[in-house]
Amino acid sequence: MSKKTQYTQLIKTEAKRLGFLSCGISKAEFLEEEAPRLEAWLNKNKHGEMRYMENHFDKRLDPTLLVEGSKSVVSLIYNYFPEETQHDTSAPKISKYAYGTDYHFVIKDKLKQLLEHIKDEIGDVHGRAFVDSAPILEKSWAKKSGLGWIGKHSNLLSRKVGSFYFIAELIIDLELEPDYAVTDHCGTCTACIDACPTEAINEPYTVDGSKCISYFTIELKDNIPTSMKGKFDDWMFGCDICQDVCPWNRFSKAHNEPLFNPKPELLSMTKKDWEEITLETFNKVFKKSAIKRTKYTGLIRNIKFLKD
Repeated sequence: MSKKTQYTQLIKTEAKRLGFLSCGISKAEFLEEEAPRLEAWLNKNKHGEMRYMENHFDKRLDPTLLVEGSKSVVSLIYNYFPEETQHDTSAPKISKYAYGTDYHFVIKDKLKQLLEHIKDEIGDVHGRAFVDSAPILEKSWAKKSGLGWIGKHSNLLSRKVGSFYFIAELIIDLELEPDYAVTDHCGTCTACIDACPTEAINEPYTVDGSKCISYFTIELKDNIPTSMKGKFDDWMFGCDICQDVCPWNRFSKAHNEPLFNPKPELLSMTKKDWEEITLETFNKVFKKSAIKRTKYTGLIRNIKFLKD
């Protein structure tokens, strides 16, 4: 067995031990086929007010510019599908990824452990860990690494586990055995396109970020346009519609990460509780939560928009 193969197996074994669903490898190089897609998406202003998407164009496409001397991109996925969802079906809804502790902290910690293990077992390996935290086209790397295909809703999809997982990367200066992309299994299905209430998936495989409920409830800092009234299907933070209706998510299994378990009061809060939420309750329920990103004022704006 070559050293390259040996190191690759070692990394994948440790990733599994740390709780990652899957681990795939790509050679660190320029993402040639993604360049025109990203450019066209930005030129059509599909990113709305997410101006940060315009920054570091070259770095998004070339990991060697992010991590000097890098040779491999290690892509990993980590399950967040919850065992149970909010109890009051009439209450404003939160995207399932935000139920527990902020994933940035949880997964970054596991990535650091993986990198330490690589250094301990292999030696002087340098690299950086990323989880939704740098200009990286995570889904493109995960696809290239054979972890799934990009669905019509533009999320990464796997036949075994659907799409309810976080994507993370280690970019390292170690040559590894690359994996190969898998085929697309969306077929003629248009469930996600048909279900999107704001018509954000305006064509298969392309999401207009500026029309997405997640964009309006998390990214947009101004008032939500009145033209969107009645179209949010009670989502107050993020939106899972395109994933909930996807047939491949019937294979989603509940995660076993204690840090992703929600505080009990989050699931039990009624519609009335949400409409009357105080800053004190917000800080208590969402301590260390990704929901802190929208802040109390943002959440109140969203709840009021659903109510008015």
